[in-house]
Amino acid sequence: MRSFPFFSVMALTVCAVAACKKSAPQAAGGVPDFHKPADPAFAQQAPDSFRARLSTTQGDVVILVHRAWAPHGTDRFYNLVRSGFYDGVRFFRVIPGFMAQFGIHGDTGVTAAWRPRTIPDDPVRATNGRGMVTYATAGPATRTTQIFINYGGNRRLDGSGFAPFGQVIEGMDVVDKLYGGYGEGAPSGRGPEQYRLNVEGEKYLARQFPKLDKINKATVE
Repeated sequence: MRSFPFFSVMALTVCAVAACKKSAPQAAGGVPDFHKPADPAFAQQAPDSFRARLSTTQGDVVILVHRAWAPHGTDRFYNLVRSGFYDGVRFFRVIPGFMAQFGIHGDTGVTAAWRPRTIPDDPVRATNGRGMVTYATAGPATRTTQIFINYGGNRRLDGSGFAPFGQVIEGMDVVDKLYGGYGEGAPSGRGPEQYRLNVEGEKYLARQFPKLDKINKATVE
């Protein structure tokens, strides 16, 4: 089984309801402009804990996030979720018994804009057990927007710097139902090739991997 360090990363972040009412950067029509990741509105500090709801094509998944576990990862996740970055994003790498991964935006321009926006590493304070939510990484200081949910006990990832920042508290049965029939990504398996996903976006997945599930809407609660 291929190790995660071969995959790039990305994260999400959210903001306190009363203390952080600053909205994400807006493009024409009031839609967040994800092409401008340097905007300070994408750098708000997350609350000490919060719930993120992923409304997927299989049902809802609720993640309880603890900032103390991984502050940098939590802040990124918080801002991505509250701004709508993950809306419409697919679970492009689902390996039953291992993990379900998402976080590459369907718009290739957005993907290119966030690729260099890495976040500092967090110490591993929680273990990668079933339901734990963690950033994918290609090595030190490479986390960006990609996230995975552990299906089983993946403690071996702890020693490679994969720092969980949250845990699924509702809907793990939904995660279990995410389509994993394509298996590992190409060239090792029949699943999506990350390079092509980065340069072709949602059109590539819709054309060649239509059964992949997606996040219809992600919100902070």
